[in-house]
Amino acid sequence: MQLLTKTSRWWLTVLMAFFAIIMILPFVWMFSTSFKTAAQVFEYPIRWIPSQWIWDHHIKVWTGPKSFATYYLNSLKVSLISTVGATFLSALAAYGFSRVAFKGRNALFVVYLSMMMVPPQVLFVPKFLMFDSWGIYNTHWALILPGMFTIFGVFMMRQFFMSIPLEITESAFIDGAGHIRIFFRLILPLAKPALATLAIIDFSWHWNDYENALVFLIDESLYTVPLGLQNFILENNVDYNGMMAAASAGIVPMLLVFIIGERFIVQGITNSAVKG
Repeated sequence: MQLLTKTSRWWLTVLMAFFAIIMILPFVWMFSTSFKTAAQVFEYPIRWIPSQWIWDHHIKVWTGPKSFATYYLNSLKVSLISTVGATFLSALAAYGFSRVAFKGRNALFVVYLSMMMVPPQVLFVPKFLMFDSWGIYNTHWALILPGMFTIFGVFMMRQFFMSIPLEITESAFIDGAGHIRIFFRLILPLAKPALATLAIIDFSWHWNDYENALVFLIDESLYTVPLGLQNFILENNVDYNGMMAAASAGIVPMLLVFIIGERFIVQGITNSAVKG
């Protein structure tokens, strides 16, 4: 039985390694293509390591007439502000749904969760009319304000708060603490893994958001990284080398965020699923 268990683990490890390599290969091709010539892009069999490393495409991305630095700063602005706002507001709403007893709380939460079934594309026209009337259409606030509210974030944080024993908050009430003090001084410090996990997931959503930026931004000076990649689609052809160089640069913040917060992800998701 023990031998069978070891054999099963070995095969499972091989299988996971196989799928991991398959998932990594597109990124390897992307990085490799950014250093190739245009003629080498569609070579078959694929040349994974360029015969000559060409840095011109990476230099052009940052120093050309349409520098990627502007798109980078725009994406950082939108993603960071949205992530901070979404993390705080989600935790605040989750505290209300998990720790504040009021009539119809569970029914309201079910109704709130049901909004996840509404396709986001359905809301483009109502949001366009609303943003236009507010005067924030074609500004970054058209991306930031909706990004501060996430149904998934509230659900995730509520599940985590539900795993915290009620006796902790009840003891704080006996000592004279109110909801605000309990939330900031007691609950938030205990929720660091869940907060970090939500921040990482939410940052990745906003960094890679293409549809909302495409609909609500017109001026090129406001473009984010996903929209900036369109500049490499020319009238008669596509600059694949430049696009892959820009995409390689665009993935760096995601890697940094994941590396910094990777240890919180599994812990946060696991703890959030303790109670339903």
